[in-house]
Amino acid sequence: MGVISNGTTLLDAGAIDSGIATGAMTLISSITASNSSTIDFTSGITSTYKEYLFTFNNIHCNTNDKDLTFQTDTGTNTNYNITCTSTGFRPYVNEAGNSSGVSYLSGQDQEQGTGFQQITQRLGSDNDQVGSGHLRIYDPSNTTFVKHFISRFSIYEAGDFAEDDFFSGFFDTTTALTRFRFKMTSGAIGSGTIKLYGIS
Repeated sequence: MGVISNGTTLLDAGAIDSGIATGAMTLISSITASNSSTIDFTSGITSTYKEYLFTFNNIHCNTNDKDLTFQTDTGTNTNYNITCTSTGFRPYVNEAGNSSGVSYLSGQDQEQGTGFQQITQRLGSDNDQVGSGHLRIYDPSNTTFVKHFISRFSIYEAGDFAEDDFFSGFFDTTTALTRFRFKMTSGAIGSGTIKLYGIS
C-alpha cells in the first residue's frame, strides 16, 4: 500500500517514487590539517547550492584547552570580520560521572560582534582528545537576507568531559559570503579533516 499526498504517490512498497526529489551531498573540497594555523575555504561557495555543510572529523589541537572558531568574508576580502550575532549551549558529563549539566555559553556568544565565532568549547590536546561535528551555512549567496548558521560538535574536553556543543546565529550582511576560515583561539589545528559539501 502506497503513501499518497494530494493524489501523488510518494512511497510505494518501501521505495520513494522516482519523481520525488531526495536531495544529495556533493563534495566540493577537503582539507586535512597538519599543525595548521588556519584552514581556509576560498572557492566553491556560490549560488549553486542554497545550503553548505562543513564536516569535521577528529579535530585535534596542539595547545590544551583551546576552542575551534570560524569567520567568513565576502568577494575577495580576507579580513574575516563579518558582523555576527550568535548563541550557544552545552550538555556535559565528566568521566567520573560526578559532574554533569547543561549550561548556556555566555562567554562565547556575540551581539553584533566581528570576532571569530566559537564552535567548540575547551578542546583538549591529549592524544585521545578530539572533536567531531558539523557546521551548516544557509543560502550564503543570498543578497536580500542575513546568513544563518548552526553547528553541533561532540568533543572530548580538556577537563576529561564529554560535551555536546551547540552554536547558532547569523552573519548580518546582505552581501554574498564566499569564503570561510577556521582556526583555534590560539595555537594550531594539529590534525583532523574538514570537508565542504553542497546540499541539493
